[in-house]
Amino acid sequence: MTHIPAPAGRFLFPGTQISVNRMGYGAMQLAGPHVFGPPADPEECRAVLQEALALGVDHIDTSDFYGPHVTNDLIREALHPYAGGLTLVTKIGAWRDEDSNWNLRRDTPFLRQSVEDNLNRLQLDTLDIVNLRMGGPEDDIIQPMQAMRAMQDEGLVRHIGISMVSAQQVAVARDIAPIVCVQNMYNLVTRHDDALIDDLARDGIAYVPFFPLGGFTPIQSEELDIIAAGHGATPQQVALAWLLQRSPNILVIPGTSKRAHLRENIAAASLTLEADTIDRLNRLAGGV
Repeated sequence: MTHIPAPAGRFLFPGTQISVNRMGYGAMQLAGPHVFGPPADPEECRAVLQEALALGVDHIDTSDFYGPHVTNDLIREALHPYAGGLTLVTKIGAWRDEDSNWNLRRDTPFLRQSVEDNLNRLQLDTLDIVNLRMGGPEDDIIQPMQAMRAMQDEGLVRHIGISMVSAQQVAVARDIAPIVCVQNMYNLVTRHDDALIDDLARDGIAYVPFFPLGGFTPIQSEELDIIAAGHGATPQQVALAWLLQRSPNILVIPGTSKRAHLRENIAAASLTLEADTIDRLNRLAGGV
């Protein structure tokens, strides 16, 4: 069984004692279609989680609104009691209605209830890291961050991250509480956060791209296919390797509900891309 290769390296979240492999796992795809309802094969999903840990994954990204409740239930069923060193990162700020719609909500009572729901589903007393999900750069982040800081002071949340945010929102949030990670959409062809990643790297703050492979519309490019073939890899592996080489503060959390795909993702951490290859890949930005 292949373990996470050394080239992936580790990352220490700032101001914490939490160190994780930069190759992590995102639990979103454990839920049913469109991240709603139960999966077709719950047993395979639990096996994916167990094998992820066996392969060296020690950072799992989840949320109680995936399903809803599905991914947290599967994580608890497969992994509780949790191994020492496993970091579970969850997200709050949204909910799913019976029609599977995504609804944003960030008032203080709702955020607190969301934290308590995650604690109960995962059977934890404290959440390691909680990402506050915003809705866009126009949203006021002050009130929800104050609620996050209060829950941190109370001991329900150890550390705070923020998601779907602009550089300005990051700055405002950091004035209220220490931020250990930022989670935005970013991948080989969606590159709007280049400057933010570099700024965060200077301060040692993690950047965790969601949809690292393009999400519901996977990255497809003839040039990417050619590069992958030349490296004896899949296009998805090349896209993940590019992220790991993009900056040392980037943590990748590709998701899957199949063990074979999990092994393929983890193998990407051993792929080293040459400078000229990275230049070719950088030219794909916005062009796919």
